[in-house]
This record gives sequence, C-alpha cells and structure tokens, in this order.
Amino acid sequence: MAGVLRLLANEGDNSTGARAPAPSVLSDDELLDAYSRAVIDAAEKVSPSVVNIDVGQRPRGQQAADLRRPPETHGSGSGFIFTPDGFIMTNSHVVHRANRIEVTLSDGRRFQADLVGDDPDTDIAVVRIHGSNLVPAPLGDSQSIRVGQVVIAIGNPYGFQCTVTAGVVSALGRSLRSRSGRLIDNVIQTDAALNPGNSGGPLVTSRGGVIGVNTAVILPAQGLCFAVAINTATFVAGRLIKDGKVRRSYIGVAGQDVSLPRRLARFHNLTVESGILVVSIEPGSPAQRAGLLEGDVIVGYSGHPIGGIDNLHRLLTETQVGARSLLTIIRRTEKLDLAITPEESRGHTGGGR
Repeated sequence: MAGVLRLLANEGDNSTGARAPAPSVLSDDELLDAYSRAVIDAAEKVSPSVVNIDVGQRPRGQQAADLRRPPETHGSGSGFIFTPDGFIMTNSHVVHRANRIEVTLSDGRRFQADLVGDDPDTDIAVVRIHGSNLVPAPLGDSQSIRVGQVVIAIGNPYGFQCTVTAGVVSALGRSLRSRSGRLIDNVIQTDAALNPGNSGGPLVTSRGGVIGVNTAVILPAQGLCFAVAINTATFVAGRLIKDGKVRRSYIGVAGQDVSLPRRLARFHNLTVESGILVVSIEPGSPAQRAGLLEGDVIVGYSGHPIGGIDNLHRLLTETQVGARSLLTIIRRTEKLDLAITPEESRGHTGGGR
C-alpha cells in the first residue's frame, strides 16, 4: 500500500522532477479576438454563396394587359447556393406564386431564376440559376449542434446585402406552425437577430457549415428567431429537385382539437384524453368513403393514439398514400374502427388533413 501511495504522490511529475507547465489562461481581450475571428472566418466562407432574391407577384387571375388592377407586387428575401450547378435554397414564402424571380449574387451578377419547387409545409423552396464560377455553401449537420453554440445568420434584411448577425442556439427541437397549418418539427431557435429580408438565408456555425435556413421571427419579441434544420431542408430540397414537390397523404377532413370526458377515455382504455372533432368532410374524399361522419372524434390512426391535429399530420406522410389503415373514432359514446386509404395530397391546407 505504501508503494501505491508513493506512486500516486509522484504522479504528474516528469522524469526530472519538474512540474508540468500550467495551461495558459487567455485574457478577456484574447477571448473576444478569438470570437471575432470565428465570426469573421465563417462570414467570409459563406457570404459568397448568399444571394438576394427579388420576386414579382401578379394578383390571381390578372392578365398582363389588365390595367384595371394594380401591377405586380414586389418582395425580397435571401437564399444560398448549395450546389455548384446553381441550385439555391430559400423559403417557400419568399417565392410562392411568384411569376418573376431575380437573383443577385454577392459579386453583383444578376440572373433570372427558375422555380424548381416549393413546399409550404416546411417553408423550403429551391430555385435555379445558370451561371459560371458559382460558390456553394458547405452544409453542416443540424443533429450535431448544441444549445449555447455560437451561430451566425447571413442575409439581406430590408435589402441590405450580406448582413451578418451572431448569437447562440437558444433551443433545439422546437415546432413552428407553417403557413399551410402543418407543424415544422425540429426547428432551431436562435437569438441571432433576423429581420424581414433575412428569410431563406443560412444559419451557420463558427466553422462555416450551414445548419439551418432562417425562416421566422416572433414580433414584437426580441431574440426569438427560428431556422428550419438543414437536415430537414436538404431532404425536402432533394424531393423538390427530383419531383418538384413533396408527396404527402390526406384523408379529407376539417377538424378541431377537443378534450374527451375522462370517464369516456377510461371506459375505452384510451391513452389520450383528447382527439380531433370532425367539423366537415370533403366530398369524394377517403374520409367520406370510409364512412366518417361530422361529429365523430378521431382518437387513433394505424395503431397510433391521436390527441390532436398535429399528431395526425405527422402520420400522414408519403408512405401512407394508398396504404389501407384503421381510423379509430368515438361516435357518441361508442368506439369504432374504420378502414381508410389515404390519397396523395393535392395541396390541401388548413382543413386538408
């Protein structure tokens, strides 16, 4: 035992008996300089890939020569090149229903862009330009980031090109309501300042890897900004490039979340105490063919408990198109299982579940 104690006492000494040098401590100025260099390096690495997007939108039904209605409205946003052959990622709400899309690169070159596809359910869109010497942004892994990590947002707020703001990852795994009514899952919350025009720009790490697509701010709050995770965005972008859209299923009901009487939930051994009250049913829809009625309450789908609309949205994916499943409902006080076969969504929103 004494020998062991002597070994422990000598541990950490080198062969000459000198103590190991203490780690150097950086001063506050040196730490701030290191932080500044990280932000500068990331901005210089990604900024050549960031673009300004100007769009023109003509009111629905208006013809080019119709002088009785106001001319096309204008909007702008941001985006970033993510492939060498000119594919650009941005937000769906930036380019949705645009009849003209113009892209300006950081070096001043301007291009007319083609809309490849947009997905309002995740607020992701892809446009394409044809040019030379395009610089794609390096993509990171949104699964590897941590709360508190430094992030940098780059975009064109109010038309001020290549504006850089910095902050931290405030939270992970948030859900954000898209304009179509569906929830976007695994959204990144950050306090890096965003303003109108930042939409579609990249959120990057201090190493310059894109880990999110800036999409929304909460007004009038400060420091509540959100980005779609890049892993979600690249999956959607791949589908848009391949098919021009993202396939999802729907059953054709409009509903609202309601609570169930606790006695009823216990009587039927339900794992949820809420469900979806069916308010209306689309004619000729899978729901109508399955025998669903207004006033029914949906509490399960394909063996999964359904406590609300968002639960059902998450299950109505591409894989459910044409797949026969059981829809569990409460009709008055009786629990029933209805066979239903979802169809491919035709761009339904709000009530188009």
